[in-house]
Amino acid sequence: MTSNNREPNFDRLRIALLREGEPDLLPFVELKYDHEIMEAILGRRIPRAGYSSQEKRSQSATDDDTMRQYYRLLSEFHQKMGHDYIRGRLGLSLPLDDLNTTDTAELAAGNRTWRNESRGPISSWADFDRYPWPEFSDIDFRPLEYAAEAMAEGMKVIGMTAGILEYTTWLFGYEQLCYALYDQPDLVKAVTDRVGQLWADAYEAMASMEQVGALCLGDDMGFKSGTLVSPEVLREYIFPWHKKCVEAAHAYDKPFILHSDGELSTIMDDLIDYVGIDAKHAFEDVITPVSEAKKLWGERVAIVGGVDVDMLARGSEQQVREYTRQVILDCAPGGGYMLGSGNSITNYCPVENVLAMYDEGRKLGVYPISG
Repeated sequence: MTSNNREPNFDRLRIALLREGEPDLLPFVELKYDHEIMEAILGRRIPRAGYSSQEKRSQSATDDDTMRQYYRLLSEFHQKMGHDYIRGRLGLSLPLDDLNTTDTAELAAGNRTWRNESRGPISSWADFDRYPWPEFSDIDFRPLEYAAEAMAEGMKVIGMTAGILEYTTWLFGYEQLCYALYDQPDLVKAVTDRVGQLWADAYEAMASMEQVGALCLGDDMGFKSGTLVSPEVLREYIFPWHKKCVEAAHAYDKPFILHSDGELSTIMDDLIDYVGIDAKHAFEDVITPVSEAKKLWGERVAIVGGVDVDMLARGSEQQVREYTRQVILDCAPGGGYMLGSGNSITNYCPVENVLAMYDEGRKLGVYPISG
């Protein structure tokens, strides 16, 4: 493997996010790494720091010492991987009714959790009234503070949360939400407004922090062939709140990254021109390969990631190297591109494939980039 001779420099990432030309090196960005992957690469145990989706953020699920240790090791890991930032996932969540099963991945430890698609904690106005809605004062900003304490010189924090549509979907359950959009649109509006206002206030607070260099919203809005709800529903209920989050970032001159899975071609104009995102993350070869995305939207929005997770999970190391080289050659020239996976580094991706992807990024990702 090529040694990591990359000194952290958030300015190079900012240049790429804002499409201000070619930085010195191709930036590397990941939405997240599964815990087991980080431990395998770092060769050290990393404490878990976070909250259960069953509790409010006002309930401190992680003590200060554990959280500080977590972010010290996270900073060490991000340096090792060649990142110019450290991720700070804001302590903002709402109690949910999750489902669990045994994780069968090779590096698995414990259970995997997923959302109940049939129903959530809200299906009526009575549920809405008795739901334990968190207030702004319940938000835990320690992750951003401790990330800033731990980050290496040259880094900035990317502050992020899960999304507004996501939480609306989880609070209803996807099936119940689809019915409620027809039977109880006023209830859907009340839920999206309650979630959206809390998120807008949280993003305003994050954007004001000096240590925060960019903001990221993870809000999955699509599946393989289309959006989870109609574009009209997104425009009415969700995008106005997305826009407020983006405006908060831009008021403090911070770039805004949107992560969203799925086929979003019908709403990309809305996201770029109305919502105002600076960068889009999450691309799958079975939907829109990242090289095609760069051609379609790269003149209007920065493109993040796109090395397909299926390739990382099932390809050979040589296949990953060849694939990554082609992605870099297709997407990096001219700037406005950051190397990374198409979604996230899961614990069923072989470690050697993950390292191979970034090794190719180090070898080929020196501007000017050419074949």
